[in-house]
Amino acid sequence: MKEPILRLTPKKYTGETTIVSMRMPKDMLSQLDSLAELTGRTRNELLITCIEFSLNHMEIVDED
Repeated sequence: MKEPILRLTPKKYTGETTIVSMRMPKDMLSQLDSLAELTGRTRNELLITCIEFSLNHMEIVDED
């Protein structure tokens, strides 16, 4: 099976929002900042896109 790829296209979220706080390793934040600079997107937009992608491609596996 071919691995899914997260493709970034311009999209503005227009729905209701709420604040969520997240702690992350500094090296991950550095990667996120680099990606934001490369794509011209905000950290928030990138995180939302990544979470949406993950939720759409998630598989729950029973370990029993």
